[in-house]
Amino acid sequence: MFRENTLHRQEKLFNNLSGMDPRYKKRLEESWAGLFYKHVFCQIDERLFSPLYSSDNGRPNFPINILVALEIIKHLKNFTDEVLFDAFAYDFQISYALGLRNIGERYFARRTFYDFRARLYQYTLEHPKEGSVIFQQFETLVQHFIEVAQLDTEEQRMDSTQIMSNIKRAGRLALAYDVLLQGIKACPLEILGSEFKEVLDPHYKTNLLYKLKDTEASSRLEKLLNLGGELSQLVKDNLELQGRLEIQVLVRFIKEQTVHDDERNVWLAKENKDITASSLQSAFDAEATYRKKAGKSHVGFVVNLTETCADNNPVQIVTDYQVEPNSTSDVKMAGESLEKLQGTTPMNDLYVDGGYYSSDLVKKAEGQGVQLHYTDMTGRNVTSNKLPYNVFNIEHFERILSCPKLQEPLRSNFDSKSGILSAHFDLNVCTPCPLKDQCPVKFQKRDTVLRVSQKSLMAENTRLILMDKKDRSENGSKRAAIEGTNSAFKRAHGAGKLKVRGLVRCSLVMGLKTIAHNFHQIVRFLQGDTRQKCRKNVDLHQGTLATI
Repeated sequence: MFRENTLHRQEKLFNNLSGMDPRYKKRLEESWAGLFYKHVFCQIDERLFSPLYSSDNGRPNFPINILVALEIIKHLKNFTDEVLFDAFAYDFQISYALGLRNIGERYFARRTFYDFRARLYQYTLEHPKEGSVIFQQFETLVQHFIEVAQLDTEEQRMDSTQIMSNIKRAGRLALAYDVLLQGIKACPLEILGSEFKEVLDPHYKTNLLYKLKDTEASSRLEKLLNLGGELSQLVKDNLELQGRLEIQVLVRFIKEQTVHDDERNVWLAKENKDITASSLQSAFDAEATYRKKAGKSHVGFVVNLTETCADNNPVQIVTDYQVEPNSTSDVKMAGESLEKLQGTTPMNDLYVDGGYYSSDLVKKAEGQGVQLHYTDMTGRNVTSNKLPYNVFNIEHFERILSCPKLQEPLRSNFDSKSGILSAHFDLNVCTPCPLKDQCPVKFQKRDTVLRVSQKSLMAENTRLILMDKKDRSENGSKRAAIEGTNSAFKRAHGAGKLKVRGLVRCSLVMGLKTIAHNFHQIVRFLQGDTRQKCRKNVDLHQGTLATI
């Protein structure tokens, strides 16, 4: 049964805190623990988590705000579960942060903690439309942090970075072995032939992977793929086995990695170039994908972060995060984030790198009242001796009003389906024009015509802005610091390689890490450790600095 925890609002008459020296008490209240209690623990909305529990009159749940706060502290301090449980029992700072004023005041079995995680995962998995409750809690805390630090959200920056779930990087041979082994283990021994039982032998892996000549790699891969194909055929009529995740992964792997030769009834390995980036990368995480970025290969997921970046902000916090398979494009993630951000942390300017460029994204941003500022662009510059299209007077990238010599067209048209703008000019006016040789119009028998796609216009306009060194330098300066945020997530919070698998679990963990990161920033603000350029403008009573 769901029940909110409000006991922390009423202190007991006698507790560990009341007997503490006033100087220690003051330091405790000004430390991270006191700030955590006030700005995180008291802001946790337990009602968001009520769907995880039954609505009948059964046994009440263990306080949800304590469980959620413990999860955040785990990532704030980079604790293991074992250390976290000990800290909850014996560390008074942890107790204080959780609204407990007596050390060892509350007890809970570890199974309670793991059961909460399981409920959270299962609910998120089964209710994708409702969204993650951790993300909803993140949004609530973001609004509180913005209010506390009086942060300006009109300027924000966005970047993506690669993260890896708890899997190993495997070549095709090792991956084929893992998939086959898991599939065989899922089947009853009585239906397996000797060639499948041989794979279960511990020495099989050693001989297969580590006692291998270069010339034998292809033949051994073919052998494993054919065993996998035969196993998938063996269980195709068994509905119970078809429902097993291990068999589903095996069937998917064989489909992605092989081509079946009907005449010889064998499975032939595909060439590396014919295997897509969305193909299976691990037998233990079916949602992880492959991506090559900046010359480096990555397996796993990508997290897209949006962060405040106004110069007058004493600290910057993350306003949005999104976790997707790493084959997802930056443009797609930015498009999904824009509308959401305008509803929670409205902005006017968004600073991004060239990987986010798309004419469709530019149009969508304009529709949301957001101007995109690029530090670079993907693709090649178009070299031409013709005048750029922007010398024409064009209204909203849809209507050509006049040429560089202010000549109005005879007619102008925009095809919304094809995205092509066209304008017809008087032939008698264009023929003697001094810009005739440089003008991009095409001469016809009766008139001249200019045709250009809306996408080309937007791309050219963006490139011209980037040619302005001052604007480009300012855009780069605004965006650059988010690289440091990415680094902090990977090095301080362990996001480089997570200890969980699967998209949903990785999203939940990244949400907790993002809350921990934002709280760390707010602690800096409240303790006076603000950005150098803002210190003169912030009038704060600086408390005792404490290590986070």
